[in-house]
Amino acid sequence: MSKTIKVALAGAGAFGIKHLDGIKNIDGVEVVSLVSRDLEKTKEVADKYGIGHITTDLADSLALPEVDAVILCTPTQMHASQAIACLRAGKHVQVEIPLADSLADAQEVVRLQQETGLVAMCGHTRRFNPSHQWVHKKIEAGEFNVQQMDVQTYFFRRTNMNALGQPRSWTDHLLWHHAAHTVDLFAYQAGSPIVKANAIQGPIHPTLGIAMDMSIQLKAANGAICTLSLSFNNDGPLGTFFRYIGDTGTYIARYDDLVNGKEERIDVSKVDVSMNGIELQDREFFAAIREGREPNSSVAKVLPCYEVLAQLEQQLKD
Repeated sequence: MSKTIKVALAGAGAFGIKHLDGIKNIDGVEVVSLVSRDLEKTKEVADKYGIGHITTDLADSLALPEVDAVILCTPTQMHASQAIACLRAGKHVQVEIPLADSLADAQEVVRLQQETGLVAMCGHTRRFNPSHQWVHKKIEAGEFNVQQMDVQTYFFRRTNMNALGQPRSWTDHLLWHHAAHTVDLFAYQAGSPIVKANAIQGPIHPTLGIAMDMSIQLKAANGAICTLSLSFNNDGPLGTFFRYIGDTGTYIARYDDLVNGKEERIDVSKVDVSMNGIELQDREFFAAIREGREPNSSVAKVLPCYEVLAQLEQQLKD
């Protein structure tokens, strides 16, 4: 595909705007349609980014013949059904993490992608962040092997707010959203499938209906292990912090900063063409469309993550 890739973006909230900012830096791509539930706010965002078509209904965007691809930045509970609608409409699709909030739905997206042959990708951004890419390149070069990952995913979110501090219309989830990042990254960096997984959770929040604290243990077939702590109760510092303990060193990734075990900074600015993980994720999506290939973090490649999440969910119910 040599022509401009025309994109519909669903979700004009915090993450949708991150994608719009990333796409501005990518040649040969134009966002032509913006979908969100609040038409007035959608128009404000569309005007700012020069997007000509706005709607509150994804079906309106899918009906536009010029739309080649869709990026879904909508509530978790809508991801699978909307990804399926995109594929059935003949559109390539990138869905923000998580792919689904059930294994059956994730499997159906993968089945339909294989049936249509379209590009379908999930936003497992950690695969693209320069800090984690730097570690992955050392692994690929045979210079580092993960023995253990220690990961902390901490937020202060005792009310239902998004990343911009605005009220949410839906409830986020530690397991199906935030744990998905680390479960996928651990298997990706270990280069080995997860064969054991355990989880425990704290009390269920009386109004949000979700666990606010969770602990997960993972083991890969090659013996590498991972311990993941998650909380919506943590009052700073906020974010996700990754400690890679390996056979030749220790590395600590905090967002796009990377240091070794002695807290000596590692320059990751030349790892890729940008330091913006969302932009790099989008670049991979559009490159896969142009080149007619399977992208990194395709729905098929990340499906094992959702198999593990389903197993953990069942454990937590028992």
